[in-house]
Amino acid sequence: MAAAVPPDALGRRVACGTACGTVRYVGSIPPAAGIWLGVEWDDPQRGKHDGTYEGTQYFKCRHPKGGSFIRPNKANFGVDFLTAVKDRYGLSDEQDVQHGTENTIIFGRTVKFVGMDLVAEKQRQVQLNQLVDISVRECAVSHAGQKEEISRTCANIRRIDLSKNLIPSWETVTAIASQVRNLETLVVSENKMKFPSTPTSVSSVFSKLRILALGQTDITWTEVLLCAPGWPALEELYLKSNNITVLERPDNVLQTLKLLDLSDNQLLDGNQLHLIAHLPSLEHLILTNTGISSIHFPDVGFGCKTKMFPSLKHLAVNNNKILQWSSINELDKLPSLRSLRCCNNPLTDTEKNPETLRQIIIAKISQLEVLNLSEIRPGERKGAELDYRKIFGKDWLAAGGHWNPEKNKPSEEFLAAHPRYLSLCLKYGAPEEGELKGQQPLTLKNQLLTLTIKCPEKPEQKPVEKKLPESMTIQRVKGLLYRLLKIPGSELKLSYKSSKLEGKEVELDNDLKPLQFYSIENGDCVLVRW
Repeated sequence: MAAAVPPDALGRRVACGTACGTVRYVGSIPPAAGIWLGVEWDDPQRGKHDGTYEGTQYFKCRHPKGGSFIRPNKANFGVDFLTAVKDRYGLSDEQDVQHGTENTIIFGRTVKFVGMDLVAEKQRQVQLNQLVDISVRECAVSHAGQKEEISRTCANIRRIDLSKNLIPSWETVTAIASQVRNLETLVVSENKMKFPSTPTSVSSVFSKLRILALGQTDITWTEVLLCAPGWPALEELYLKSNNITVLERPDNVLQTLKLLDLSDNQLLDGNQLHLIAHLPSLEHLILTNTGISSIHFPDVGFGCKTKMFPSLKHLAVNNNKILQWSSINELDKLPSLRSLRCCNNPLTDTEKNPETLRQIIIAKISQLEVLNLSEIRPGERKGAELDYRKIFGKDWLAAGGHWNPEKNKPSEEFLAAHPRYLSLCLKYGAPEEGELKGQQPLTLKNQLLTLTIKCPEKPEQKPVEKKLPESMTIQRVKGLLYRLLKIPGSELKLSYKSSKLEGKEVELDNDLKPLQFYSIENGDCVLVRW
């Protein structure tokens, strides 16, 4: 017997085994008998063609081999929300007492209880009403079910995970959420849905919603803005992997937004960011793998703070195409920036020594407290800024810099490349002539020291040879040794011996000083005690 096809099958989401897709055609395919479903699959590798069969186009696909035909009995059109909840949490009707009766033994006599199905129903209602966090991920949810059934059964829900289901449209999401009066968190990612293409009437359905995840839903930024008036309290919006390429200015919407995740969307260029730069509450912006190659805040010059992104504290631009140091310079204009992730950009290839690269970024962004998930301690910042001042000292002199403040007039080109240099000179003083003499080029070979690390009081601990940057502070050396020896850095006491200082041991007693401060050279031996 042929499986019944729902009257609204066209446009519905279906599952066939582990594959999901959207029904684009319902009807016959001559000369084959019976009804067929034309499905555009989420994964094009599941398909065979673009909706054309034997020269006739029955439907269209975005991918030339993204579609195929299946029989209705192969398609799972999904279940309503409450059925999925009961199945997931072991509260389905199948677990109720059969036929409404139950036999039990009391004082040796068998007694028949009638109406046990009503008792079980009341117990199930109590259990469902206790649920606050509900996850029905991958439960084939496709529709809301009977009106008000969710609100009668699950009155206390606050957080729902609806990811990777068969939800066809934002309208379906709204139908579910309208029955959850205190909804705060909603995850609808991995559902290929239709979103409104025209402004929708504002309702109170999402009035308490604070966190919304719409990753891999094919939503566009225009559709986000059309839906946004219905999210008056939204604080976190996750839009990962949606092929968003163009942004628009949010006018009177998303004003409460604190976190925005646009990762894995290929933005046309960095200037797209200017269109969202005036969100007043935005503190956390995730731009991982968005294809941006530059960052620029044109409203102010160097040394001033931009009016863009006034509240932004955390920025992630890792896995992008940023090549120029000028983009890092621009980040110093952000008034509230405290944390930055910028690894895996072409910029990082310009300096082979990761320690030096980190120092330069720290020195360029004055208020940064965390870089690539690693805290910047005061001693590390001081060392980075002192080294930066020394590293580029010769360039400063060559560009017109001078120890005499009246003659200190470096070129505009130098100041554009090193906008913080003069402020560092004011903070620490201009680099002394002796610091700049014999300065070698900034290369990995010239900066790494090959050192032998020994534990003289622990003979069972074998000596280890390590290559360390000469600019590495004693504090960071202790951190490295902690990872090697599993001894807290605060308990470590370091010293070193050199062939040039025969019989003498020099204590490394200042955690804030770099190795080069102690004149350590290649081949020297660092002694570790605790």
